[in-house]
Amino acid sequence: MGDFSAHLRRLLLDMLGNEASDLHLVPGYPPTYRVHGSLRPVDGQPLTPEAVRAMLEESLPEPNRSRALSQKNLDCSLSLGGDGLASRYRLNTFHAQGHLCACFRYVPNTVPTFEWMGFPEALARRIVDLRNGLVIVTGVTGSGKTTTLAAFVSLLIKEGRYRIITVEEPIEYVFSQSGSSLITQREVGVDVDSFSDGLTYGLRQDPDVILVGEIRDRQTARMALSAAETGHLIFSTLHTQDAKGAITRLVDLFPHDAQDDVRSQLSLSLRYVISQHLLPRVNENEKRALALEVLKVTHPVQAAIRFGKTEMIENAVQTGRKDGMITLDESLAQHAAAGRISWETAKRHAKDPDSMKDYVS
Repeated sequence: MGDFSAHLRRLLLDMLGNEASDLHLVPGYPPTYRVHGSLRPVDGQPLTPEAVRAMLEESLPEPNRSRALSQKNLDCSLSLGGDGLASRYRLNTFHAQGHLCACFRYVPNTVPTFEWMGFPEALARRIVDLRNGLVIVTGVTGSGKTTTLAAFVSLLIKEGRYRIITVEEPIEYVFSQSGSSLITQREVGVDVDSFSDGLTYGLRQDPDVILVGEIRDRQTARMALSAAETGHLIFSTLHTQDAKGAITRLVDLFPHDAQDDVRSQLSLSLRYVISQHLLPRVNENEKRALALEVLKVTHPVQAAIRFGKTEMIENAVQTGRKDGMITLDESLAQHAAAGRISWETAKRHAKDPDSMKDYVS
């Protein structure tokens, strides 16, 4: 093992003890962890371009080593043996100003519990009990979308008798064989060429549930809607700020002359949109708090989607508590009232900061 490889290995294996979610390797800066949302340099000495390149050359197995050095961007996974279980990481390599850089995301060996995540387990059970339809988890990068979907899949595996397919880029959580469920995990670029191909061919593999890591393009969106229509339960993610934004983004993937048909199809196929926000706590040494906006597709929401009335969707969430919906402002106010986050943080992320305390009895 070379000196650079040993240095990177130490940085990666120390992430858990430092409660770091990410490790950044960028020339000109010291190795930097992200801990509970904040950046923290690990060593005082800035990295040279040669050091970063050597770390990756010495540490990555083929074919990812060659791909990282030759391609402008690469997403892959990495496992490191250590004391006990191997540690897993999601790796993105990229070039900036001509220099190779990297970002490692730590992936726990086990899927966190809903209690640890702060996700309502009753809501999760209602979602996994669906027989068909599309469920979207949305939010900005690093808001825990992948972890939430993994927790849904883990719950389905425990219940048993499900044929589950995942299509991911890269595979993060690895699910072990358990009970009577059957799961196969396919990695884009390794096992299948694209998310849309994973969905297309996955439908020929007798699935009950398909997890597609992200809807990025029109073809993947079209296949996800069709699969949801034909009796399958589809989980996926989008990068949007709120629930209604996920609906708008899906529709906007299609040309204008097809959008009426897409809205009609989406109104019948969509079941839930969960928008997630991870926010810094009052105690900065604690993991971030999960705030949620929950949109359940009821008859009024179906009509709003069909006719493109996005303002009606917002109103439906605000008046839909009896149907299990949660507004972001309500979730933020509950966290602030419990002292988990500050009122300043809550107001900064709220849609209507002036009315937040109306949610606190």
